Amino acid sequence: MLAQEIDLPAIRPMDAALGAVVENVDLSRPLDKAGFGVIRRALDTHLVLLFRGQSLSDQNLVDFSRLFGELDRPAANPYGETLHKVHPEINVISNVRVDGKPIGNLGAGEAVWHADMTYLDNPPKAAVLYSLEIPDAGGATYFANMFAAYEALDDDMKRRIEGKVAIHDAAHNSAGMLRKGYTEVEDVRETPGARHPLVRTQPETGRKALFLGRRPRSYVPGLSVEESDALLDALWTHASQERFTVRHDWQVGDALMWSNLWVLHRRDAFDDGARRVMHRTQIRGG
Repeated sequence: MLAQEIDLPAIRPMDAALGAVVENVDLSRPLDKAGFGVIRRALDTHLVLLFRGQSLSDQNLVDFSRLFGELDRPAANPYGETLHKVHPEINVISNVRVDGKPIGNLGAGEAVWHADMTYLDNPPKAAVLYSLEIPDAGGATYFANMFAAYEALDDDMKRRIEGKVAIHDAAHNSAGMLRKGYTEVEDVRETPGARHPLVRTQPETGRKALFLGRRPRSYVPGLSVEESDALLDALWTHASQERFTVRHDWQVGDALMWSNLWVLHRRDAFDDGARRVMHRTQIRGG
């Protein structure tokens, strides 16, 4: 999707702990190398990028996303189905049902704070979410800066979590639905999923960030369940403070990109009688 030189995108930082609006760019058209470089550096710096007023085909979305790396196919929905038949690398995020059957994932309920697919040993490094239909109210998306959250910890907490890992639950999605092929586990010490350090270091800069995944069913091996819960609750309470976050209220045609390894995100619930349809891609981790 790289092309001849065009005017460079303009980056306007948001008035928050993270995020920037990218202006002067049409993602349905090929980017030149210089324009792509501006966007890539902005993502590294601001962690969340908003492209307003886009008109993208599914192929446009896939082409733009692939500039950042190979795409991960999303896991099957809780019913074991691939939701986008033409582009299986696109995940459909929707509450809409056709003939009683959901056309997408996550429904209309709240999606709690999480990073995408951290239950994998190699989670996706970034994601793009494009809005096709949105409800009149609700469904806002929030992001939290995990670099800022780590840097604001006191020295005692930094020492407590250094070298510790957490289990990231593979059995449930961010809406709490049980994935196909899994059964409920009563003891969090037996939670299935990858084990990741609570503190992750960015290779290029050496900066450290909290890496929390999801709070439900998480566990820190080596601690009692009570100790693990107390530590994780303290970290999540800290990391989700408003001073580390930014809120996005959707418009049709918004494309939102985020750096999955360094932020958390969540979604407000909305009226299930309204329609919300979004298409999402995920860039494979390295």
